[in-house]
Amino acid sequence: MLKILPCLIAWFRKQPYLLLLVLLLLLAYNSSAQAQEVNLPVEATPSSASSSQPSVEVLEEIAPDMTETRVQIDPLDSPHPVPWNWVMATNAELSASNSFGLRYYRSQPLLSPDGEYAAYSRISMQGQPELYHSRVTSVMFLENLKTGDLRTIAASSPLADNPLVSNEEGDIPGTFSILIPVSWSPKSDRLLARQFEGMFNTGDATDYAVVWERGKNRVMTLAPQGVNYSNAILLGWSKTDTDRVLFRAGELGEENWPVLSVDFSGDTALAIEDRPIVYGQLVNQIWTGPQARW
Repeated sequence: MLKILPCLIAWFRKQPYLLLLVLLLLLAYNSSAQAQEVNLPVEATPSSASSSQPSVEVLEEIAPDMTETRVQIDPLDSPHPVPWNWVMATNAELSASNSFGLRYYRSQPLLSPDGEYAAYSRISMQGQPELYHSRVTSVMFLENLKTGDLRTIAASSPLADNPLVSNEEGDIPGTFSILIPVSWSPKSDRLLARQFEGMFNTGDATDYAVVWERGKNRVMTLAPQGVNYSNAILLGWSKTDTDRVLFRAGELGEENWPVLSVDFSGDTALAIEDRPIVYGQLVNQIWTGPQARW
């Protein structure tokens, strides 16, 4: 090989045009190969494909019509908000189309600490273009996850939709009565729910506490007594006394509403060095949120 190489070099020196032709061919070949490499299609991997698409959360946030935002708006600024966004969105939809209809909403299930029960609500809105002609009611379900048994829980407050209590005020248009689960007890033997009710387009709105006792299978509706207030906000169980619930109550326009402690008989006292506490786990389900339209 070493003997042949000097001969080839000497031969190319005698043929300069041929050497130039070989160099031009090599340059043309390299340019074509580079162009093909640039135009090669890139196969999308799972990671590259997902990064080019919006996440599920983004799609949910920008989805139009009846999709709730992550921050719930509550008329009483409650720590346990009702689906007021949905109520307002439903009214806006019906007002825009000048129509009426029945709409449903399902709340997230609240699982008991022992994992045996789930509590959730179905909220109904008989909607009209005018909010003061609409009516919102609800029913709360208590499901035994082991046996599948299902029962309903209803409040006995003035505007509650309770089939066992005669209530003409609850049938008045322009009223809302929303019952949602708030907390279980640590032993899962009691359920605390928020009954939020009042009149649309007014400041007339307040909370009641609804307590279901598992052992006695009874339902109690509680509110502060013996004090003057226009609005009460349910906060949760009392941390210092498990047989009491806490409210913040006061008059509209006043500041520094006091926190009140209410026992199962309605006895009300000022809560000093106490704070609310809740138990249970909220679970996302595919049927949570707005339901089919009618």
